[in-house]
Amino acid sequence: MAVTRAETTAQSAEPPAESHSERLALGTKLAYALPGMASSGLALPIYALMPKFYSDVYLVPLGLIALSIAVARAFDAITDPAMGWLSDRVPTRWGRRRPWIALGVPFTAVCILAMFGPPAGLSPTTAAAWFGATFAAYFLFHTVYFVPYGALGFELTLDYNERSSLFGWAQAMSLFGNAAAGFAPLVIEEFYGDDQRAGFLMVGWVFGFLLIGMFGWMLMRIQERPEFVARESNPIVPGVRRTLRNPPFRRLLVVYVISSLTGAIPATVAPFYIPEVLKPENPGAVLTYTIVGYVVSGALSIPVWVYLAKRLGKRGAWFISIWVGIIGGSTFFFVGEGQIALFLTAVVFTGTALGAGLLHPAMKADVIDYDEFLTGKRREAQYASFWAMVPKFVVIPSAAIPLGVLAAVGYESGAASQPEQVSFALRTLLGLAPAVTGIVAFLVALGFPMTEARHRAVLAGIRRHQQGLDSEDPLTGETVAPPQASEVDEKTAWFLDHFSRRELRSVLRSESGVRWLPWRVALCTAVSVLLVLGLSGWVVVQVQDLSQTLGTLVTLAVVGAGFALAGACFHALRWPAAIRLRRGPPPEATLCAHLGLDHPRQVG
Repeated sequence: MAVTRAETTAQSAEPPAESHSERLALGTKLAYALPGMASSGLALPIYALMPKFYSDVYLVPLGLIALSIAVARAFDAITDPAMGWLSDRVPTRWGRRRPWIALGVPFTAVCILAMFGPPAGLSPTTAAAWFGATFAAYFLFHTVYFVPYGALGFELTLDYNERSSLFGWAQAMSLFGNAAAGFAPLVIEEFYGDDQRAGFLMVGWVFGFLLIGMFGWMLMRIQERPEFVARESNPIVPGVRRTLRNPPFRRLLVVYVISSLTGAIPATVAPFYIPEVLKPENPGAVLTYTIVGYVVSGALSIPVWVYLAKRLGKRGAWFISIWVGIIGGSTFFFVGEGQIALFLTAVVFTGTALGAGLLHPAMKADVIDYDEFLTGKRREAQYASFWAMVPKFVVIPSAAIPLGVLAAVGYESGAASQPEQVSFALRTLLGLAPAVTGIVAFLVALGFPMTEARHRAVLAGIRRHQQGLDSEDPLTGETVAPPQASEVDEKTAWFLDHFSRRELRSVLRSESGVRWLPWRVALCTAVSVLLVLGLSGWVVVQVQDLSQTLGTLVTLAVVGAGFALAGACFHALRWPAAIRLRRGPPPEATLCAHLGLDHPRQVG
């Protein structure tokens, strides 16, 4: 009955009064979308070209390059959520997002120039240190501007369909940037020949200027919503807890993580699949056609996905996109030698699902509105940081594991012929593995509850809460009081969310629970630190031959160390709150109300 009541309320809810003013001018959409061309286009040169450049020109061992990349990305577990919290928490006269973007973009451009143009004559050891330092600095400053940039897009409009259009333009610009970056090797070879250092430095200058120019135009063209800038933010630890308690966001994140489990497989496996399964006369040309066909079909399909999102809702369009990926991707398993036309047809068909990437940020923006309905806070950047961080770590092993599988089935680099099981493994990796994760992701996605009608009801509920009135939750049908009118005052509620419900129940159960709480927090911190040290030490021991790429277990250990480091910081930030709670715990009635209990005896 709750779902039916919620749908009825959603259908009858009056649209927000300001909905007509939420339409964005085309110039605004382009100003926001265009920087994605430079920002996304950098991914190919950095990930695909830089390792080979430093290895071939400066003789840096591949193992050291791989280790530098993994370690630098592991620190994203700290920098992403920290940047999200800072961007939500530090309002200025210029806004919450724009100052960070203005700060991060120029430094990112400098790091690009340094990475793409290392000094001549560096020794392999010095070049390795140069690459590691510039790579880490690049991603640090990339986080400084990119998390606020993503958050800015979420808050530009509250209109359900207008968000699809905005992020459709953003997705198109990103894909065009990727396609343009694909010509970088050809340009370097054509104009610079063997002088790769000069060629890559030129590419660095081009992307640096594009990054500064495009973001500069965006900052001049787009202003932030003043009513959002003025909102009071929240402490970081309770904010993390409440973000993960948001049911529709949690489901979105789980689906994205499941999809990311095999997300890096196509890029990793395709260079092996084409020569070993298709066996064309010119594998390099087929690989180029594959990349261009995949990206261009994704870009051209964007208007179709915007239309479907408007007609069927983002949820319905999302379901279709998942099945496009499943059907198109599974075709690769059945392709055989010489079937190049069938292969490229499947590539183009599967590539259309790439255009549906616009749906993800548009749905996240709707979910953030629901968070405001529940908490009274606007925390776009905190959500953006989670979305950027978690799948990013999942992708790392998805790029390493296929290489380990190929090695296990007997693949030999440079061999004239490979064992039969290599072809089967490649077809399974490229075709069946993503299809399986796609089916699982679809089954989880079925439970995503946000529709256009429910989103309208969420916005109406936010307005009622701002007026001090109760409102019905469009997703559950329950009556929700305004956050400021809760039985537990807002400041106390946010303070208590430094602790899990289990920890608060132990406090309510006995005095010893209060007394031991700081020690429990300290223990969690210590265990996390020991995990960081243990995994890091194991990696150092395992990495003996730096001329080889990292093994799968080493990569997973680096990822685990990154998450453990984030856990150590998270629990360390809880320590002052634990001391404060020990010195003066709130009344039992307050704890019961916060936990939704009628009486302490319900704790059990």
